[in-house]
Amino acid sequence: MPRAGLQALILCGPGTSFGALLNQEKTPKCLALVANRPMIYYPLKFCETSHISDVTLITPPSVLAHIQSALQQNPDLKLLPMPKVLAPQDLQVTMATAQLLRLPEVQSCIESDFLLLPCDLVCELQGTYLLQMWMASQGQTVMAEEERHRRGGLCVYYHAANAMKDEVSDLIAVEPLRQTKISARSSHRPAKLLMSIGMDTVKRNLECDKGFLLRHSFAKRKFTQAKMLTGYRDAHLYIFPYWVKDLARRQERLVSISEDLIGLWAKSTWQRGLHKKLGMDTCLSQQKENLGEHDYRELSTITHQRPQNDILEVPPLQAYLHTGSMPLVSRVDNPALLLSTSLRLAKLESIEEVDHAATQSPFAHDRKIASPEFVASNCFISMIDCLLGSNVIVERHSVIKESCIGPNSKICSGARITRCVILDNVVIGERCVLTGCIVGSGSCIGNESVLRDCEIHEGNVVPEQTEAKNEKFMPLFEDLEEDTDNSDMFANSC
Repeated sequence: MPRAGLQALILCGPGTSFGALLNQEKTPKCLALVANRPMIYYPLKFCETSHISDVTLITPPSVLAHIQSALQQNPDLKLLPMPKVLAPQDLQVTMATAQLLRLPEVQSCIESDFLLLPCDLVCELQGTYLLQMWMASQGQTVMAEEERHRRGGLCVYYHAANAMKDEVSDLIAVEPLRQTKISARSSHRPAKLLMSIGMDTVKRNLECDKGFLLRHSFAKRKFTQAKMLTGYRDAHLYIFPYWVKDLARRQERLVSISEDLIGLWAKSTWQRGLHKKLGMDTCLSQQKENLGEHDYRELSTITHQRPQNDILEVPPLQAYLHTGSMPLVSRVDNPALLLSTSLRLAKLESIEEVDHAATQSPFAHDRKIASPEFVASNCFISMIDCLLGSNVIVERHSVIKESCIGPNSKICSGARITRCVILDNVVIGERCVLTGCIVGSGSCIGNESVLRDCEIHEGNVVPEQTEAKNEKFMPLFEDLEEDTDNSDMFANSC
């Protein structure tokens, strides 16, 4: 039997989209530094501020030991409630996300309605705000335990019109929800999700079909105010009712969560017969079998009148569309996003700089320079937009602007660093000039090198006096074979 309350599942894939910037054997993606904190810190902090205490990390067995060690030893992670870590025996790095939900260990883990999110999500939105929005949109009677089979879901999308390099977006169709007393008081209301397709899939379909095919049943919906949008990206942050667990287990045609589970669920609210093909009616009826046949929604003080186009048997799927740049909502699933997100977080005021806790970001650091005793007095560091981790040595005459310097790194005398992310245990040689670069863990940049918009992969040694622009410094031996396009594989999505 399902239990009350909400639990959270965080999917921790290995992150092949980062290439050799991360050594997957040593540094799984969820432990990569984002603004000098392990990536997994951000979804864990989101769960803590959402008052969700039942949190489970799901990871391949190959990186289980690394994650457990980090949870016990990393000073940032030790400040957060300890999550459970689940490493299903059959979980492969190439396994798609909906397939992951069918694994026996994951099925056993899900005991209630659940929050599902990736390890690479940085979200300043208050989780309690999203949860309240979801509960309010369901209605009072539907949130009662005996009516849980009627609960719908909530997806979060964020505006990605100014998408970074290699950042994917989605084609979504939404229409306004019928207004409730609670939603009327909010300027940010969820919309009803009618369609969700990755733009990569849309482009492939356009090439194959020589156009975008749309069903007549969608185009002929009565009194609809549907809009089709291309400027948003799926944050992969979902609130799912308990019955979704059974749907994923029964329906093996569901491969990805974002396109298959979400996309087909959205279509099933208006495409006749689709919910039966998916087996949604079976999942819902099983949870309803001990209930009476009366519709208790008539007793609700909140009006929930279904639009004429809706299919009665299908619980609604809603979308929260986050617009603007504040608060921050972003996936960090490639090097360009790692750079931009880290630099943005570096601009947050530290806790010691902010007078009132209410104005602090949940991701604010205690202070901008963790170890000021190792910083030479005759160097320049732009405090407003820089972060320096613990035990960072900065020698004389160095200049650091708008950058993140990871723990245990050394910036030698005369170096100039601008708009860079330097990961941990890095040495930047004397009189180097780095602009817009990402330097992987354990790398060494030779003296007097000039690098612009470069990516130095983990453990590399760049020779002295190297000059380069828009280059990737890779290990000497690297498998250059590109993976085939698996847009929602576990490795790339979580």
